[in-house]
Amino acid sequence: MSKQLLAIFAGALLLCGCSATRHLPEGAYMLNKVKVLTDSSYKDINPLSMKDYVRQKSNTRWLSTVKVPLGIWSLAGRDSTWVNRALWAMGEAPVVLDTLLARQSCDDLKQALENKGYLDAEVSLYVDTKKRKCNAIYLLHPATAYKIRKYDTEIHDSLIEKILSRRTSTLYAGKQFSAEALNEERNQITAYLQDRGYFRFHKEYITFRARRHQTEKEVDLTLILHPYSRSGEDSTSVHTQYHIRDVSFQSGMEGSTIHLRQHVLEENTFIETGQPYSASALNKTYNHFGRLNAVRFTKISYETVPDTALLDAKLTVQTNKPSTISFQPEGTNTAGDLGAAASLTYQNRNLFHGSEVLSVQLRGAYEAIRGLEGYSNQDYLEYSVESRLSFPRFIAPFLSASYRRSIIASSEVSLLYDSQNRPEFHRRVLSAGWHYQWRQENSPINYRLDLVDLNYVFMPWISKTFHDEYLTDNSNSNAILKYNYEDLFIMKIGFGFAYNNGRTAVKTNIETAGNLLDLYAHTFNTSKNSLGQNLTFNIAYAQYAKFDIDFIHRLYEWDNSQLVFHAGFGIAYPYGNSQVLPFEKRYFAGGANSVRGWSVRSLGPGRYSDKDGKINFITQTGDMKLDVNLEYRSHLFWKFFWALFVDAGNIWTLRDYKDQPGGQFQFSHLLDDLAVGYGMGLRLNFDYFILRFDLGMKAVNPAFDEEETHYPIIHPRLSRDLAFHFAVGLPF
Repeated sequence: MSKQLLAIFAGALLLCGCSATRHLPEGAYMLNKVKVLTDSSYKDINPLSMKDYVRQKSNTRWLSTVKVPLGIWSLAGRDSTWVNRALWAMGEAPVVLDTLLARQSCDDLKQALENKGYLDAEVSLYVDTKKRKCNAIYLLHPATAYKIRKYDTEIHDSLIEKILSRRTSTLYAGKQFSAEALNEERNQITAYLQDRGYFRFHKEYITFRARRHQTEKEVDLTLILHPYSRSGEDSTSVHTQYHIRDVSFQSGMEGSTIHLRQHVLEENTFIETGQPYSASALNKTYNHFGRLNAVRFTKISYETVPDTALLDAKLTVQTNKPSTISFQPEGTNTAGDLGAAASLTYQNRNLFHGSEVLSVQLRGAYEAIRGLEGYSNQDYLEYSVESRLSFPRFIAPFLSASYRRSIIASSEVSLLYDSQNRPEFHRRVLSAGWHYQWRQENSPINYRLDLVDLNYVFMPWISKTFHDEYLTDNSNSNAILKYNYEDLFIMKIGFGFAYNNGRTAVKTNIETAGNLLDLYAHTFNTSKNSLGQNLTFNIAYAQYAKFDIDFIHRLYEWDNSQLVFHAGFGIAYPYGNSQVLPFEKRYFAGGANSVRGWSVRSLGPGRYSDKDGKINFITQTGDMKLDVNLEYRSHLFWKFFWALFVDAGNIWTLRDYKDQPGGQFQFSHLLDDLAVGYGMGLRLNFDYFILRFDLGMKAVNPAFDEEETHYPIIHPRLSRDLAFHFAVGLPF
């Protein structure tokens, strides 16, 4: 569709939106905008979040500006033909101001302010009308927030009073009075008692009595903990503290047994005989059984022992079918070369009756490669076999049983063989690894330890054309190319740390490779290859250190919209036995998760620009990477969301390689080397996965010095500066 047609269509929708008021009843006004304002600045009052208490919103705006659904609705006639019914269903009828809902919104806003402690708050409504449209403005007058002057308790149970004396209250004199603070105290006391045997206690037994002092803007507050009472009875008694008498297990399927070892059942159960009832132990047991792949569902019930303060806990566990086989086809697109792939996966989710998961995957891929000259074959074939064995616990010596039970952990061993046949070369990869992951219960911090990770890469065949043109050409001493087409052994260890509290996320990883092999080589004075590298078991080994960190923070969030900031930094340094990083460990820029004005692997390093369009998947890589992104995300309608973004970043080399001029990092050139892109995207959010379509444009291109090519934002050209990206999931 041409730009002119798009402009005509948008204009038609705007005109239709204006015509929607023609069909309003006499004296009615279409609600154009809703605003919530405060008459002063209050740090705990966000007018945007207070807008949620307004019962009537204006029509949906696309891109926060155009009321497209209203325009679609207005295109329909008044009769009930199928065309009009379809337009009504796709569109949105004009929202007519309802004065009753407006008054109720004022009451709701006032109540929300009072709940925050502004007991003298008032709300004013101003309706600004123009022709058949109106703007509703809710003005908040919070006044002064009340504070707690005195805090007392009335507890009609001496044992509970003694137990609660050991905890620190969240309420105190001088704290701002609010419903949120009262609910927090209520919930904490309830959880505290439920973890100390009070099986039948709930928060409705706790109420508050408040006496307001309007002159001083203070409140005398008293917490009242009521005695136990049965439903429908007037008599009361003290609350009973229950203890666990017995814990038993039973299968969820009649006539069958639980296909888990008794030790595994007990290890994941935190309800203990002789101990007081604990809601935390109950939830912890549910969480630990819920992460076992062999378990389909778990139900925990308690039965009181008559005439005692004892409970019997019964755990009903139903296991899954142990084995599954799945087949997954997929389409591939590598730099425009189309292909197909398929994988067949066998999985056993209870290999040793301890919820151990064994998976074996067979994968094959084919791709038709275009644009290669001088090669007899134009196809890419890959097949691989990968097996993983995962344990839902730490498999390691010297760890106490209490520590093992205090964390959620997994141990995994993996093996992979991958065969890649390209027109230029054949490549084989053999990998093995032992990894741990763990976190504390209810902690936002996750840890990962790669205890050992082995990768053996060997090249059984390289075509004469590729070898003569790139690996033996004296005029092109490309160290990166030569290094990455030699047999190589990588032995690394790594440690990762991730933190996520829902608003801020930090992820770091550090790894190092080759140090033990280097010690062995120097101790036993092993031989060297033609490149001067030490050999271990007659194979050259890589030696490097690498560090990565990613930071994500939601700056603002309002009205189904959010502004998200991301920064990522990575650096890897080859040393000792390596002058160049292995290709798999090098960084690249551009693509759906980087600077989106560039296609994948087409940016950098630094000011480097590939001259002939060949082998850029090798030369456009680096030892250091920086990404900075700012993205505004907002809801359109149904499952559709849209986004505006600005990206900046690049990659660099730490050494000065002849075949990557301008690629070496220099702090004085950092700003000049940064590439900048901008664009917009469309997302389909299906909750369990997100389809993402992004259009990125180059804004600043460090690869060129001339103004027209260095600043595409001033001199844009779609054929040169536009990049389209399709991906699954958010970019960060």
